Amino acid sequence: MTDYEEAAAVRPLTLAWVSRYLEDGERVLKTEALHGGITAEMRRLTIGTQDGSTRDLVLRSFVDPFYTENAEDWLNREAGALALLTGTGVPAPGLVAVDPTAAHCEYPSLLMTHLTGRPVLDDEGLEARVPLLARQLAAIHALRPAERPREYVALTTADTVVTPKGADAVTWAAAIDVIRRSAPSYEGRFLHRDFQPGNVLFDVPPARSADARITGIVDWAATSWGPADLDVAHCSTNLALLHGPGWGLRFTEAYEEAGGVLAATASERLYWQVRDALASSEEVRQVARPWRAAGRTELTTRAVEERLDAYVTALMDALG
Repeated sequence: MTDYEEAAAVRPLTLAWVSRYLEDGERVLKTEALHGGITAEMRRLTIGTQDGSTRDLVLRSFVDPFYTENAEDWLNREAGALALLTGTGVPAPGLVAVDPTAAHCEYPSLLMTHLTGRPVLDDEGLEARVPLLARQLAAIHALRPAERPREYVALTTADTVVTPKGADAVTWAAAIDVIRRSAPSYEGRFLHRDFQPGNVLFDVPPARSADARITGIVDWAATSWGPADLDVAHCSTNLALLHGPGWGLRFTEAYEEAGGVLAATASERLYWQVRDALASSEEVRQVARPWRAAGRTELTTRAVEERLDAYVTALMDALG
């Protein structure tokens, strides 16, 4: 049973579809928008149970026409990843149902279990969180699935990079030349492909940021097979833009300290680190917007561009 009046924020066809996967006597009591995502609309559904208690589910729907073109692929990949991760010890949501072609819903959708915790994007407590992020990513890369996901795809090219206003032209030209090369050979790993603070849920005790613990990893729509360096580079870039270039470099160290294995040579590592940093140059505005919505109001598009420039310079100085 579904309470349509209280759950009106979710479309009727989708609510009817959700109801198929509820237990007898359960109904949707309330919906709440979850913020931070870029490509999909996320909602927490509070489910009333027969005994009077409640439980939560999460509904992921692709409603923006710009993203619905790829929704079927993304949702199928996420559903496959969530099924694969069951029982692995990686704290991922459990798959409840998926409608990748919107056969039953207004929009392509996925229904999953709700995980406790929240993304933490503040500077406070970062020193304690970085090793946790590194250990969690190393554990993901250690998975050996019976069926590999598809090979990674990197869309950025030397011609699509957007050099920030005021950036050092010589440094950026050298960085762009790095990704003109062929990708280095690598030993494949199971990749999240968007592992970064916005997709990691933490439980942080009040006034005890040093005691934070990871409670969940979300957004598995881009799961791929490829070099561990690519996941590490992506998290490094996000940390650099959120907290400063030094934290991007620190994450690479933390990943190795956690037992993760990266490319053998500095030039190979530079390729992956620079490739991800330059990819961010094309979407600074989209990346910065949800960070500001989450409370980091100082991270204007221009501020993030300046951090990206500083990070690319730091990479070229350290590894170039």
